[in-house]
Amino acid sequence: MKTNEKQQEQQRELHSKLWAIANDLRGNMEANEFKNYILGLIFYRYLSEKVEKRANELLLGEDITYFEAFLNDEYKELLEEELIGELGYFIEPKYLFYSLIKLIEEGNFDIEILQEAINYISSSTIGQNSQDDFDNLFEDMDLTSTKLGKDVKSRSKLIEKVMGKISEIDFNHEDTEIDVLGDAYEYLISQFAANAGKKAGEFYTPQQVSKILAKIVTVGKTDLKNVYDPTCGSGSLLLRVSKEANVRKFYGQELTSTTYNLARMNMLLHNVDYTNFDIKNDDTLENPMHLDIKFEAIVANPPYSANWSADSKFLDDERFSQYGKLAPKSKADFAFITHMIYQLDESGTMAVVLPHGVLFRGAGEGVIRKHLIDKNLLDAVIGLPSNIFFGTSIPTVILVFKKNRDNSDILFIDASNEFEKGKNQNNLTDENVNKIINTYINRKTLEKYSYVAKIDEIKENDYNLNIPRYVDTFEEEEEIDLDEVSKNILKIDEEISEIDKKLEVYLKELGL
Repeated sequence: MKTNEKQQEQQRELHSKLWAIANDLRGNMEANEFKNYILGLIFYRYLSEKVEKRANELLLGEDITYFEAFLNDEYKELLEEELIGELGYFIEPKYLFYSLIKLIEEGNFDIEILQEAINYISSSTIGQNSQDDFDNLFEDMDLTSTKLGKDVKSRSKLIEKVMGKISEIDFNHEDTEIDVLGDAYEYLISQFAANAGKKAGEFYTPQQVSKILAKIVTVGKTDLKNVYDPTCGSGSLLLRVSKEANVRKFYGQELTSTTYNLARMNMLLHNVDYTNFDIKNDDTLENPMHLDIKFEAIVANPPYSANWSADSKFLDDERFSQYGKLAPKSKADFAFITHMIYQLDESGTMAVVLPHGVLFRGAGEGVIRKHLIDKNLLDAVIGLPSNIFFGTSIPTVILVFKKNRDNSDILFIDASNEFEKGKNQNNLTDENVNKIINTYINRKTLEKYSYVAKIDEIKENDYNLNIPRYVDTFEEEEEIDLDEVSKNILKIDEEISEIDKKLEVYLKELGL
């Protein structure tokens, strides 16, 4: 089975289960609220399974279960110390996800027990190195909300249903081609976007686009000291890079608190040790949290043409000062670009998805774009199809930057016409992705697909990077034979005249 087909099959199965859970919650709250319960409980189940699995491994050969060991004070202390040291948190047996499922099956479940369990996870990290990574992870899952039910009994009944269905989701991560939390998030948003008031595209990058970015920044590399995403959303892009190369540490920053929590959950859910990721919650442009670090790989899908302060103080900020101009207040695209270039290691590669406007808009953006080209930082421009991101149908472009390039030309790829049409969104197939990557690596001109432009050509176009200026995808239309068209019109006129005569006869017969 092809990767893309496997993804689609796994997504269908996941979506079916999520839809069933959503139906249970639908009458009680808005989609943007109940997704927090679904994702929070998925994550809670994962943390539970991880603790139980590791505890049983530690007890191997002791002829005792985790439940039995916890009754022994000596075992209990050793297990708690070992698990917190390794995993960063601890859950005692009675609070494990499947312990609560058993209570549900026995008719003894109470939502307040679930609240105790979640509180226990957070409290187990207090004073530990992992405290910041687990702090407030479940804050968006309010189990006391009357939207779940007017009393404890009704809230308990509803959560019982949700937990029962979540217990059926397959977390076989070794064989999965999808980002379970990220995909679940995008699916829930896409189904109920009108109520959610958010665009999934702001928080989650489709896996095939993530794959392109990840493959580009890892060309020729199997091991990365670090990878960074300044607008990391659910963390899916960062995690995708680790499928292409070994990543020693993940760094990210996310403005939205709910999505920041999701990113940390996603890291842990994908077996990234809490010591190997550093995700911060703040505005990257206004308050960057990793400025002292240079990154070997940078990937990003920033919010398109977002607002930012563009305060004059940033003209003295090293990230922006060398360009002489700031990105406009209403379009922060180039602010994100220059921020990332500042953080890029001398041997690193950066790939970012942006709207096409960055290729040709003038004023301050034109000044910054000229500077980037003159400094030989821009490596490639890759045009993607329209309608491949949820929440926006506009076509997007991938810009690739490097600091120490061996060449001074720029590769243009027009992949906008190569996709698989979907019901709601267009999809990139494995073949589409591979063609983009192979063309990027081989750096060759292909008719109606790619072009290697010399810097003089870019200058002749006044630093305008609009792809059709470099890649000619024009298809000549078949010549129209005007004489033949004229003859056909005369013939049709004659036929109409004959019909009119017959119609006149019929009308006379009818006395009309």
